[in-house]
Amino acid sequence: MAGSSDNVTIPKFSKLLQMDPYLKPYQSDFQRRYELFQKQLHVLEEAEGGFDRFTLSYQSFGVNRQPDNGLLFREWAPGAEALFLTGDFNGWENFSHPYSKKEFGKWELYLPPKQDKTPAVPHLSKLKVVVHSKDHQRLYRISPWAKYVTKMDTAVIYDWVHWDPPHPYQATHPRPKKPRSLRIYESHVGIASPEGKVASYTNFTANVLPRIKDLGYNCIQLMAIMEHAYYASFGYQVTSFFAASSRYGTPDELKELIDVAHSLGIVVLLDVVHSHASKNTEDGLNLFDGTDSCFFHSGPRGEHSLWGSRLFNYSSWEVQRFLLSNLRWWMEEYRFDGFRFDGVTSMLYHHHGIGTGFSGDYSEYFGLQVDEDSLVYLMVANHILHSLYPECITIAEDVSGMPGLCRGIQEGGCGFDYRLAMAVPDKWIQILKEYKDEDWNMGNIVFTLTNRRYGESCIAYAESHDQALVGDKTLAFWLMDKEMYTNMSTMMPMTAVIDRGIQLHKMIRLLTHGLGGEGYLNFMGNEFGHPEWLDFPRIGNNESYHYARRQYNLVDMEHLRYCQLYAFDREMNHTEAKYGWLPSEPAFVSAKHEGDKVIIFERANLVFVFNFHPSRSYSNYRVATETPGKHRIVLDSDEVRYGGHGRLDHNTEFFTEPIPFNGRSHSMLVSPEIYIPCRTSIVLANEEIDHSC
Repeated sequence: MAGSSDNVTIPKFSKLLQMDPYLKPYQSDFQRRYELFQKQLHVLEEAEGGFDRFTLSYQSFGVNRQPDNGLLFREWAPGAEALFLTGDFNGWENFSHPYSKKEFGKWELYLPPKQDKTPAVPHLSKLKVVVHSKDHQRLYRISPWAKYVTKMDTAVIYDWVHWDPPHPYQATHPRPKKPRSLRIYESHVGIASPEGKVASYTNFTANVLPRIKDLGYNCIQLMAIMEHAYYASFGYQVTSFFAASSRYGTPDELKELIDVAHSLGIVVLLDVVHSHASKNTEDGLNLFDGTDSCFFHSGPRGEHSLWGSRLFNYSSWEVQRFLLSNLRWWMEEYRFDGFRFDGVTSMLYHHHGIGTGFSGDYSEYFGLQVDEDSLVYLMVANHILHSLYPECITIAEDVSGMPGLCRGIQEGGCGFDYRLAMAVPDKWIQILKEYKDEDWNMGNIVFTLTNRRYGESCIAYAESHDQALVGDKTLAFWLMDKEMYTNMSTMMPMTAVIDRGIQLHKMIRLLTHGLGGEGYLNFMGNEFGHPEWLDFPRIGNNESYHYARRQYNLVDMEHLRYCQLYAFDREMNHTEAKYGWLPSEPAFVSAKHEGDKVIIFERANLVFVFNFHPSRSYSNYRVATETPGKHRIVLDSDEVRYGGHGRLDHNTEFFTEPIPFNGRSHSMLVSPEIYIPCRTSIVLANEEIDHSC
């Protein structure tokens, strides 16, 4: 089979091989993938008139109002014997409005307008598809293309609600340009309030967006937007793919949230779940036409054994129509600026990453274990998104390290812009759980933060929503635990635990930000050391909202130290915005001293100095640099306003000498007037260089 693709030419494959010659033995795998990708685009052109038209299928499937105010209903249900439409509009009569059977498993129904020329189904009225299966069952279903679904408080099943407002929200602000430095604020609308309830889109717009802007983040990654029946699934068990979750408000309120974010210069990414779907039948995709297949693989291949969910059949023409149109829908209708693709590792491999520890051996990324149907789907998705929206941002959640994932398709890559550096948060949690401060291994920390494929951009993060979930704890809570309840007041001296926690919280974040990737991510609230953990209302906690909220009120209490951590996070982001280290070349690490517990590196003509030693400060410490000239401190974690001890004089100037040191041509002596205090990080800028980025 491999030989059949040997004649395929990948236009810029030599560029990928130049970056990584060790991929040469797998050239036939890349050629086969690229050939499958090309075939897919060709078939789209032949059968559907191109991907532009194909991905607008939401304009013809589900329900769509026609120019005469008639309503056209269309579904794909290849395993069904008959389809009917029922709802408020016909008094819930099951069989009065049958769909007509068309070719390729499609069904259509046209409802002419009423005598007064208004649509037969009014805005906000409820609907259902009645499916007669081939085994003579009568099934009540929600259209897979439903744009709005709601649930009464006492109900278990969601209702399909026709969304066709007379005056839909019109955006007024243009999309911002794609940021060179991506600083992401990972957010969940429902928990974005101190109150013990499901928070709203309007709350996020009014109260959270201004904080995100103030903090210096230029990108929001919105989780749990695609409708999911089970709130505690964190949005990862999607039931309605085209519906924005109604538990936070209306589609128009989400559109306003994104429009206001754009007005602040912030781009918004959707956490899109195309890796699997909820097993729900009455309000999900599962068994839509009464068969085990339809949107999914039948049998074991269609089941995810760990997640308890259904797996898409990416080779199916109509599944591709559904998923690719879904991406287009969120970009066009809601004006998202891109996607974080969830569960990419599960998609890439037939084993879904279950029970597989990726060692980095290249044989793990090629061969029969790779699911080329889903890999090609991701290539096609990235190609379409970046062709239609050149400023679109796509991020892959992949733990495997698949080579080429974040390289261009013309090179043989998968076309993502970034991947998540998922090993970094795991490393920080491991260190805090297992090692005393004096046993921290500087070399191992640096290795973890720099161990990424050259030329494939990574999003670094010290912690995300995963680390905050019940069963784990935020970094702040690992560091300070129960003392956060009693000893965070600025009116009392810092205890040893709080002092250590405050200093390390800042240092871990700055080191991750500066060294760990080409973008940076923070989960909402963690920037100010949000205490405790996340736990959504469920039977096991008596449906409590106590841990399903973000206590932004803690930042507003100036007598608590949370505002100091918040202030440092803000200054860190604004410093990056000024100097632009994220899109610059990877850092040159000149020191990782185990005894001193010191890490020093250069990036974007800045010098980053970290002293992790719990008790030892240093004077007369020589620091290597490649750029000669006068340096000044531009960021200092020890400033009093950040909960530090104010041990550094910011008026001090550091002059380099032509003394080679640690692999650099120049160095400077951190003299007795200013030293490197214990548990402190500083960033030095050369005043003789134009740092405008």
